[in-house]
Amino acid sequence: MATVNIVYSVCCGIDVHKGFLIACIATTDEHNHTTHQTRRYSTFTGDLRRLAQWLLSNNCKDVCIESTGKYWIPVFNILEKTCNVCLTHPKYVKAIKGKKTDKKDAKWITELFKCDLVRSSFIPPEDVRQLRDLCRYNAKLTCANSSEKNRAQNCLTVCNFKLDDVFSDVFGKSASLVLDKLLEIRNSNFDVEPLLDRHCRATPAEVKSALDGELTLAQAEKIKLIRQHMESLNSLKSANEALIMRLAQKYQSQIDLLMTVPGISTPLTAIRILAEIGVDMSVFQTAKHLVSWAGLSPQNNESAGKKKTNRISRAGAYLKPLLVQIALSIGKSDKCPELKDKYQALKKRRGSKKAVIAIARKLLTIIWHILSKNTPYNAKLYQKSDKPPVNRVLTPEQAFAFLRSKGFQISEPVA
Repeated sequence: MATVNIVYSVCCGIDVHKGFLIACIATTDEHNHTTHQTRRYSTFTGDLRRLAQWLLSNNCKDVCIESTGKYWIPVFNILEKTCNVCLTHPKYVKAIKGKKTDKKDAKWITELFKCDLVRSSFIPPEDVRQLRDLCRYNAKLTCANSSEKNRAQNCLTVCNFKLDDVFSDVFGKSASLVLDKLLEIRNSNFDVEPLLDRHCRATPAEVKSALDGELTLAQAEKIKLIRQHMESLNSLKSANEALIMRLAQKYQSQIDLLMTVPGISTPLTAIRILAEIGVDMSVFQTAKHLVSWAGLSPQNNESAGKKKTNRISRAGAYLKPLLVQIALSIGKSDKCPELKDKYQALKKRRGSKKAVIAIARKLLTIIWHILSKNTPYNAKLYQKSDKPPVNRVLTPEQAFAFLRSKGFQISEPVA
């Protein structure tokens, strides 16, 4: 009969809430007899320090914390200085319904952690966590700015101004000058030709016809407020990016390595990737582990011999969209034919969405190897050899499989 080994003879499980936490220390003797001590502490900093002292007085160096919202972060910050902290997702330590209290939850976490049955979450060092927080805030500012642009476009649509039909960017140079003049005089009775850039594709007549609408007072004032908010967001974003660049100076060598990867053209993009995955790739055993952590690998969901789904998971909420954007830019660029050709071949065979995810996965694999070996990107390693194969005789099945792998579709012969 299989037995479960006790890995941690003295350990602690903590159930964290907003205002308090329950800590349970499990001490196992040489006869495998376990005793438990349970205490309740508030989440004020003073009580958290007393919790750390209590753990040290019981010679407890290994702690497991259930991640609850953002409430686990202050507890983690205090305990990581003196203990080996394992942060775990609540789904891995979920208690049985009907037998669930705060004390029982803490004890259950301790019992699972004692036998090393808890999966630990990846928590980067403190300086990387700070950089990650600023990078995620930068992404939020970008999303907020995009939302304001959409609101301004809705105002123009309500007033039947068709600027989006004649300008590629409604917030570009020429369109902004036209919109400034429109908000100033509240009608379209003005000459638009001096406001248009010489590179503008739209003719003055087309722009004049797009301005044939009715601008109400409410919509005009709303657009002014939206533009003021956008200016404020842009200034905040510039200040935040300057702070990010200052904190990321210590990782300049890793940033330079990531800048050699196709699609990563700005230092901020490289910093955002480093802020999510860190600089130490030893925490991920292989590139596949990193890809799975980022949510770019298919799920395993099989029951009774049937696969219910093989979709990618929802992990990597900030890293995955960034890699997808890079993959989309690669599919349109001729600077990296080794990845673009792969994207085009997958797009013909599996569709654009799966092809983009496949290229994003390949990019993350490349990044893992680059940071692990501390070497820049080498395009020759990803280019297929054009030399003909030694054995040039194929069976019909092999020939059909080869053609399908190249994106060809085999049609049935006409009778």
